[in-house]
Amino acid sequence: MIVVSVSEQRLIHRYRGVRRCYPVSTARAGAGNRRNSLMTPLGRHRIYAKIGAGLPPWTVFRARQPIGLFDDLDDGVSRDWILSRILWLEGCQTGVNRRGACDTRARFIYIHGTNEESLIGQPVSHGCIRMRNWDIMELFDRVRVGETVLIRP
Repeated sequence: MIVVSVSEQRLIHRYRGVRRCYPVSTARAGAGNRRNSLMTPLGRHRIYAKIGAGLPPWTVFRARQPIGLFDDLDDGVSRDWILSRILWLEGCQTGVNRRGACDTRARFIYIHGTNEESLIGQPVSHGCIRMRNWDIMELFDRVRVGETVLIRP
């Protein structure tokens, strides 16, 4: 099980009695479940898909497809790069984070690596949960599709 605390900017993963804690960055706009809000959705979710297995660190994704390595593609423009691995989230609570104008999966909310690792621990994302690249790679290898993700205020 994964628990994300928006107020603490922290992700905790518990598996077989082992607890790992990672700093994260959630949304600059705060927490909320509405489409186009740029907020991090709250509630009970699950990992819908794992994307990026076996790819090198700092792989850049666009539309969930690898397009190269960050060092080769960085054009100096500030972007919300999606790097290294993607854990695509799906809401489990109809009317809260599933279906309609609040659907987490349709909003393309991920746990993913970032090029702005120095900002981890601060709410700066566009809705996703950002992690350091080595941290998301470690977490990715420890979780499974369908695993519960609880996002708390």
